[in-house]
Amino acid sequence: MADLFNKPVDKSDDTPHIEESPDIEAAREQVDEASDLNTGYVEDEPDGFKEGFTIKSILGALFVALIMMPGAIYLGLVAGQGLGAAAQWVTIVLFAEVARRSFLPLSRQEIYLLYYIAGGLAYVALGDRGISGGPMGVLIWNQYFVQSPQAANIAREIPDWVTPQPEAVGIIQRTFFQGAWFHPDWAKPIGVLILTQILERVSWIPAGYILFRATSDVERLPFPLASVAASGATALAEASSKEESWRWRVFSTGTTIGLIFGAFYIAIPVLTGTIFGTAVTLIPIPFADFMKSTETFMPAAPVNLSGDLGKVLIGFVLPFSMVVGTTISSVVCQWFGNPVLYNMGLLPKWHPGMESINTRIATNFDFWMSAGIGIQIAIALIGLYIIIKATIDAARGKAGDRGAWDVVPKGRGDTPATVKWAALVWFGATIAYIATSHWLLPTFPLWLLVVYGLVWTPINSFIAARMFGLTSQGVNFPFLKELTIMRSGYQGVDVWFAPLPLHDYGHLAQSFREIELTKTKFTSVIKAELLMFPLIIIGGLLYWQFIWHTSPIPSAQYPFAQRLWPITATNQAIFNQINKPDGATFVLDALKPPIIAGGTVAALVLYGVMFAAKAPLLAFYGAAGGANAFPGDTLPMLFGGLLSKFYFEKKIGTHKWRDYAPVLLAGFSCGTGLISMGAIALALIAKAVQPLPF
Repeated sequence: MADLFNKPVDKSDDTPHIEESPDIEAAREQVDEASDLNTGYVEDEPDGFKEGFTIKSILGALFVALIMMPGAIYLGLVAGQGLGAAAQWVTIVLFAEVARRSFLPLSRQEIYLLYYIAGGLAYVALGDRGISGGPMGVLIWNQYFVQSPQAANIAREIPDWVTPQPEAVGIIQRTFFQGAWFHPDWAKPIGVLILTQILERVSWIPAGYILFRATSDVERLPFPLASVAASGATALAEASSKEESWRWRVFSTGTTIGLIFGAFYIAIPVLTGTIFGTAVTLIPIPFADFMKSTETFMPAAPVNLSGDLGKVLIGFVLPFSMVVGTTISSVVCQWFGNPVLYNMGLLPKWHPGMESINTRIATNFDFWMSAGIGIQIAIALIGLYIIIKATIDAARGKAGDRGAWDVVPKGRGDTPATVKWAALVWFGATIAYIATSHWLLPTFPLWLLVVYGLVWTPINSFIAARMFGLTSQGVNFPFLKELTIMRSGYQGVDVWFAPLPLHDYGHLAQSFREIELTKTKFTSVIKAELLMFPLIIIGGLLYWQFIWHTSPIPSAQYPFAQRLWPITATNQAIFNQINKPDGATFVLDALKPPIIAGGTVAALVLYGVMFAAKAPLLAFYGAAGGANAFPGDTLPMLFGGLLSKFYFEKKIGTHKWRDYAPVLLAGFSCGTGLISMGAIALALIAKAVQPLPF
């Protein structure tokens, strides 16, 4: 077994390719090598890629739609959390076991597609409101909001393509249907929602593919966490086929750790909250906050520490130089930089007594949101330079097989021309999206819709895709929509409910990388999406109709919604009026051009210095992503990285441990998902048993 681990993968036919940095290339090779061993992936293998969309995956999709979706909806209203990873792992573990006992083992392609489908059908539409089960839940929120006292001043300005007015029959009777068809009051909202969902899917599939080609095939970024899903799928596939292997043993070990940790971190709070009315948290969620003890000598510094063991295991998998860069950046910027900025008068919104989350909000408005935009602009400029250079070198015949646009692995389901067709499809779908937005908002500036769809969305998505490729973490530009709408001078309320062509497709590059590592044909994903869409729309509409028609939402049966929705409605009502003459203007103060320019220059200078010094550039990208991160989140990752590099690699062997780490993390995710599902099921049963009055 040890010989197998230490046997190098035969890549004798690889030719030189574009390199940004030796450490980035090494990280890419590490992921490729681990995936070669974990999935048997060989790039020149003619039948390496296989179809994942089979009758088994279709049955799995129906199972999720019929069983998991209503559970996700109900759980969100009761407890404010969706099933998330629990739905994915429970689905594939259950189906893998059923298939094994039926002597019909699942392939890794089928298992990964089940993982993909379960994640899509358990989609969380509005997480802060506990609305899961697909996009149709937005209709339920809109009908509540238009009736709420908080929206009294703007309710009449909310258009009928968002929700009917409070006196409409469709709302009074709490129904989406009249006979066998949509209720006339709901025809426009449902029609607009379905149309935008179609356009979004037609947009994101080609956009995600193009970003994957740019960041993975051409730029060859590592996507360090992409191998986790591939490792989990492989381990379960081997267990399903009764093959005894190290993967299943490591996966089982990770699952056991996840079960034990999840029992303390998730199950005990869920069950005690259900039984006693107050949750008992043995491990602070989301972190232990120490700001009250440190604010006197570290003002505005968010001093906290996360107890999530998953962050330690993520440190096992991420490149060590990136983890170090992320941690140093977060500590320097947040624990040392914030007090300096506060004493300079640059953080006026912070005041003593604030906890970490409120401190994050205040310091973002005052400084870090603008600085973060500047840093991400620098990352975009660096990425564009690398992509343009790679394209020019490829045209001159200087690029390797995987460093050019016109070469793709055989059997993957795409061709060199696919990227051109994908660009045309994305462009057409985006134009249709812009036209839809303009039809719904005829007086809103058309030029801004064009900038949203054809300028900002590609740039923002490319930045996010590069960050996922380098760090497996995305980027976020908060309040961008609010700022641009206020600057445009548009004063209508309808713009806050309209489907604007403002998207971030960056995470989809990692999704395509996961699909590639599991040797699943890309066409399988398109087939899965064609199956999932009607299930999400029809299933979501029917389940929401049943739950809403049975009892009002929110009500005493749904404690999370009853408690939190009024607060969320208050916040939304405030933001829905910030573009009015008498609305709150605090958002405008958050965009500071000098700080944006300073962030861009500082990031470019740091990149240039590190490049000239031949320092690990993954540390630069880690630092860019960690500037506004909680040190309480990055320190556990650093602990995991140190434990990995200086203990496990020395004890087990570098090569072997790097193969173990992603499988261990996949098992841990499975274990926490399973224990979460069990605790949630018990909580739902307990809440369903209501005491009788006699």
